[in-house]
Order: sequence, then C-alpha cells, then structure tokens
Amino acid sequence: MKRVLDVLWPLFGLGAVAFTTWLLFRELKGLSLAEIESGVRAISGLHWLAAVAATGLAYTALAWYDQIALNHLGWHLSWRFVGLVSFTTYALAHNIGATILSGAVIRYRAYSTKGLTAAEVGVLVAFCSFTFTLGNLLLAGLVLLVDPGLLQRYVAWPAWTAWLVAAALLTLPWLYTLGSLLQFRPLKIHGFELIYPRPPIAARQLLAGPLELIGAAGIIYFALPTIGNPGFLAVLGVFLASFTLALLSHAPGGLGVLEFSFLKAMPDAPPAGVIAALLVFRLLYLILPLIFSLVVVVMFERGRIGALLSPRRGG
Repeated sequence: MKRVLDVLWPLFGLGAVAFTTWLLFRELKGLSLAEIESGVRAISGLHWLAAVAATGLAYTALAWYDQIALNHLGWHLSWRFVGLVSFTTYALAHNIGATILSGAVIRYRAYSTKGLTAAEVGVLVAFCSFTFTLGNLLLAGLVLLVDPGLLQRYVAWPAWTAWLVAAALLTLPWLYTLGSLLQFRPLKIHGFELIYPRPPIAARQLLAGPLELIGAAGIIYFALPTIGNPGFLAVLGVFLASFTLALLSHAPGGLGVLEFSFLKAMPDAPPAGVIAALLVFRLLYLILPLIFSLVVVVMFERGRIGALLSPRRGG
C-alpha cells in the first residue's frame, strides 16, 4: 500500500499542475508576456524592499517554528543552526511538494548531528506542521470575523455564513489553547498522540503561525499594483485560501493552483498585475531560497563526507 501511495502522490500533484495550468491559460487568454513584464517593471523600488522585508519576516517565523518545537522537546540549539536548517527545509519542501515527507528527511539529516533521535525529529516535524495549521486556522477565522465579505470572493453564500465558517475555523485553536492551559490528557488520533504543550509554548505557536503567513502574504500585497488592490486584509484572506489549496493539491510549489485561485478571487485587479505580483512571490519566497538552500545542502554534505574520509588519530 505504501508503494502505491508513493507513486500516486507525485502523479496526483502533477495532475493538479496540468489541470490548473489549463484553467490558468484559459483565464490569461489574450494576455501577453509584454503586459506581465510591464507589471513587474511597474513595481517601485520601495515596494521591492518591502517585499524583501516581508520575505525575511516569513522565514524568520518559520525558523521560530523549529525553535519552538525544539524547546517543547527540551532541546536548546543555536538560532544560527536552527535558522539554516529551517530555511533549507522549507525552501526545498515548498518547491518539491509533500512538505511533511521532504521536511522530515532534511531535518533528520541535520538535527541528528546534534543528537536528536528519529522519533524526536518525527515529533518536531508534526509539531511544526501543527503550528502552521493552528496559525492558518486562527488567522483565517479572525480575517473572516473582521471582513465576512471575503468568503463571497470564492462562494456565493449569504454573508452570515462567514460567521459560521469563522467560528468553525477558530474552534481548533481555542480547544488547543484550553487543553494547554488545563493540561488535558494527550489526544490520540489513529495511533498519533498529541501532548498538549506548556502554555508559553502554545502561545508562541499561536503567534509564530500567523506571523509567517502575514509575511508571505505581504510579499504579494507590496508587489500588487495600486489599481485594483483590495487592501492587505483582502490579500491576506485570498492568500490563506490560495496557499491552502496549493498545499492540498500537492503540486510542486503550488504551480498553477496559486495563480488560478488569486485570479478568480481578485477580478477587479488587472490580471497582468496579479501575475506579476505572484512572480515576485515565487522569486522571493521560492526560487531564491531554493538556490541558496541547495548551496547550504552541498556545503553540509561536503563537510559530512570530509569528516568521514579524514583520518582519525589513534586508529
């Protein structure tokens, strides 16, 4: 069964890329490359700097994910090491897809050198994934409470249903916080045991998750043109929905899924400007981090191989 799933997941991801790319081409019919290039050139230097700062915020928060998980496990490692591991992990995982699996391999390779066991790395990966999920649910629920009309960008439901969706989204973070404060017994789900962390750890999770998502959404917001820009709250709401769809699709880098979702949810913005902003997002959040992370991996593995091949004293 595992072998079948190993084959099916990549095929599912590639299928999602093919389907959404077809939908995307339909949406962009009549749009030229020159218009998209013009959209990129129209981004001011100040907005480029703001987008870079937003990228820094997102990746700093991602490093905080790992640091919080390590503290939960009783480990205290340097921020420099954790930051490099986290940056490399997410840069590769976001581009490869299957974030949990690829993230586990990279983290184990790095953290095992500091003494963490395979079981501890497994808990760390699950903890980081849960931190993201908590942040996504919390932020999406709060955004809908503030602006219920955002739901109608995707579905033509009555405005009052947004309050119900917001309440449903906020249920898990609320129960998780309550479980942490009252120290509930571990929650067992299909053999997986969730041990509620201490309140300070849970509080950091509920802060780190939204910070990362706000930073990532900020890249797109600053790169969007002024005309048709619905404001940061709307961009954040659309990003949360689009990024979630991209992750669920298992498409590498959410290719096609992110773009199609944004275009459908932002009909008032010029398509060339939206695509230009998403290209900036991919450049700053995916492509440049991927290039840097590959350099880090090569240097790390080179050092490991050199340590294994170097002669030992007293041998």
